Amino acid sequence: MRAGQLIGRLGSTSAKVKWVEPHNLHLTLKFLGDVDLLEIPELCQAVTDAVAELPPFEIEARGAGAFPDLHHPRTVWLGVGHGAEEMIELHDVVEQSLAPLGFRQEQRRFRPHLTIGRVRGGGPGIAELAEILAEQADFAGGVSSVDEVVVLSSELSRTGPTYEVLATAPLNGR
Repeated sequence: MRAGQLIGRLGSTSAKVKWVEPHNLHLTLKFLGDVDLLEIPELCQAVTDAVAELPPFEIEARGAGAFPDLHHPRTVWLGVGHGAEEMIELHDVVEQSLAPLGFRQEQRRFRPHLTIGRVRGGGPGIAELAEILAEQADFAGGVSSVDEVVVLSSELSRTGPTYEVLATAPLNGR
């Protein structure tokens, strides 16, 4: 994907944004928060079982934007074009598999996206950032294969997050 090129273009503004390092880019299906160490094996097994029958698919990174909107950005993202419905289905089966373990289900509809930056404050650069994002509303970021779900642990530090793979759950359906 061409996310790094887009980050470089957006990073040329004076907006105060913490950009996601290329090696940390990932699509989040569900954020779990703090999880007790004793719950991790059952959680990983639930995710593995839930996605096992789903077939691999391709997704296209398409469009750029910000939550909640371009003029008040907090999160800068790349959207998903082709493959969005499959990502939503993947999210839904993971969500349903974790509900019996006590993980709360989201009330809002899942919108597949790749977070590429987090805005750290307002200022004059926000208008410039919004302008470039509007120009990139149809950004074509390329196609990627989705053939597994990875359960990650994240540890936050001053330099950013460090991720550890807890489990890899392949999509084995045909």
